[in-house]
Amino acid sequence: QVQLVESGGGLVQPGGSLRLSCAASGFTFSVYRMSWYRQAPGKERELVAGITRAGGSTNYADSVKGRFTISRDNAKKTVYLQMNSLKPEDTAVYYCKAGHKTDYWGQGTQVTVSS
Repeated sequence: QVQLVESGGGLVQPGGSLRLSCAASGFTFSVYRMSWYRQAPGKERELVAGITRAGGSTNYADSVKGRFTISRDNAKKTVYLQMNSLKPEDTAVYYCKAGHKTDYWGQGTQVTVSS
């Protein structure tokens, strides 16, 4: 069955870094565009970053440009989100999404940025 399993979330101080991972199984990972979304309490889910199938093109929300980097390893069927210079407003549940003819979502991982 299709699975997307996020990991790497946690509590970090402002200015710190985290690296999220999303391991995929049950579908042909390399043909799916991969994205990271986040949802903070009381807010709508928003797109954070996306990456094309071969990893040749990426896009970012303005709020994370220059701080976050999305990457993927098709051999390992994994997408990553490197998050640097974290701010309290980055606190949210982070989800990975696989997009093609059908969208698949992970269960999310909590990121909390607080001193």
